[in-house]
Amino acid sequence: MKLMKKLPDAEFEIMKVVWTNEPPITTSIVMEQLGKEKEWKAQTILTLMARLVERGFLRTEKKGKERIYFPLISREDYLKFETGDFMERFHDNSFASLVTTLYDGKKIKDNDLDELAKWLKERRD
Repeated sequence: MKLMKKLPDAEFEIMKVVWTNEPPITTSIVMEQLGKEKEWKAQTILTLMARLVERGFLRTEKKGKERIYFPLISREDYLKFETGDFMERFHDNSFASLVTTLYDGKKIKDNDLDELAKWLKERRD
């Protein structure tokens, strides 16, 4: 597989639908779960899914008149990639920098830090 790259927001929205459904998935499933909310036309979804095939995120097969799609990259693998990229680019791989930024920005509360400390203690034991 090619080197994984960050997905544009629209393609990531498609992948979230793919990951939450049992494969294979069809464009009609994506349209039903996302198209109306985003006000996307069927052709837009077809184009986005074709890009995801080109990028190596989906595999497609023809089944009768319809195309079916299978994920090639798991949600967990993509989130690991995105999180690692974010940590490297914005925090020089420093977890302390990330937590400090979240805490100073009031995005993380004291009880979140308590949960984190408990989680870390469990990992060490």
